[in-house]
Amino acid sequence: MSEWAGGHKEMRKSGTLGFRAAAAVLVAMVLVAGCGTAPEEEARDVSVVNRAAKTKKLTIGIAYDQPGLSERVAEGKFEGFDVDVAEYVARELGVEAGNITWRETRAGDREKSLRDGSVDLVVTSFSITEDRKTRIAFAGPYFIAGQGLLVRLNTNDITGPESLNGKKLCTVPNTTSAQTIKDRFAKTTQLVEYFRYSECISALLLGNVDAVTTDDVILAGYAAQNPELLKVVGKPFNPEHYGIGIAREDLSGRGKVNTAIEKMISSGEWKKSLDRNIGPSGYPVPVPPAVTER
Repeated sequence: MSEWAGGHKEMRKSGTLGFRAAAAVLVAMVLVAGCGTAPEEEARDVSVVNRAAKTKKLTIGIAYDQPGLSERVAEGKFEGFDVDVAEYVARELGVEAGNITWRETRAGDREKSLRDGSVDLVVTSFSITEDRKTRIAFAGPYFIAGQGLLVRLNTNDITGPESLNGKKLCTVPNTTSAQTIKDRFAKTTQLVEYFRYSECISALLLGNVDAVTTDDVILAGYAAQNPELLKVVGKPFNPEHYGIGIAREDLSGRGKVNTAIEKMISSGEWKKSLDRNIGPSGYPVPVPPAVTER
């Protein structure tokens, strides 16, 4: 074999070894990179308690248009009983009110917002139901309301759910109130949906619907804002247990939130908040509920 041929063979051998070495380095880099992202992936699934402790921040879903419960009264400023509950729970988790990001969470988006992680908690007159508990978890309840009806002040032919046959009843998507009336009380009720309860109120004032149904405490807030135009009629029916929505797998988080709710009740802050936010509407402040979601 000539010297050139031998040298060429060695060059090919060296090139092959170099390629194998580079490939090995590349594989190692991929494995190291994979190991580096695992904790980040895991961090997105940890309890709300751990997220709060690590970041000192929380994103909480609330309604923006429920007077007495949660209402945006100015840019970046919110008031109401649900807001007070959310802030109390956040403080118990180590997050001050100024570090809460409030996110408007309409009734139809509450479960989705929890499941996709865009909010940490939902505190927005969120009724606990067995069906919802198959997809998310609840802490609480922190309040028990009854279903009610809101009509125009000059309406005399609607006195309760049984008198809604043939009437137009307004509700919002993914809630159970209106369908409950249709199923149990007035089968020929015509259901009309808007995205927000405030839009239902506008439709009622314009005469486009005959009544609005949701929880009586929410309706009392709207009636208090428009006493010369609106009134709540009939007796409350179909009790609604409000819970704080949380990710279904977050059992430790639910336990901590339950403890915070119980502390708010026992400290007297629960009643003070209701007296301040709900009392002016004339709504009778109920006794605090027992926390049962474990």
